[in-house]
Amino acid sequence: MASGTFATAISCMDGRTIIPVTEWMKKQFKVDYVDMITEAGPDKTLSQGTAEQIAAIRQKVAISINKHNSRVMAIVGHHDCAANPVDKETHFQQIKDCCAIIKIWELMIRTLGVWLNEKWDAEVIDDTADQP
Repeated sequence: MASGTFATAISCMDGRTIIPVTEWMKKQFKVDYVDMITEAGPDKTLSQGTAEQIAAIRQKVAISINKHNSRVMAIVGHHDCAANPVDKETHFQQIKDCCAIIKIWELMIRTLGVWLNEKWDAEVIDDTADQP
């Protein structure tokens, strides 16, 4: 087991997202580290990808939970995504769909749907802590 506290992020491979997501999660959840699972257009991949793509993401999430004891995770979409060039409303729906998919996995982890806006600020658009 790794030392320190961890959170998990499923975020875009776009280098512009890494620092804002990491800094936001560390501050928001008072953790030492953020396990970063990167995909090109992760909101599209997780909500509409193949079974193999989704399983690969789930396997990485399981490592973060089981080996690093992560108890909070974010699925992050962002503006100006080259791999998922859709409008903001579509991103929001995909992110919400991702949260629903992760909830089905029954991982017992708080999951947030996060949008990085044009200023690279994080906006929470879904949070399993707010759901029954």
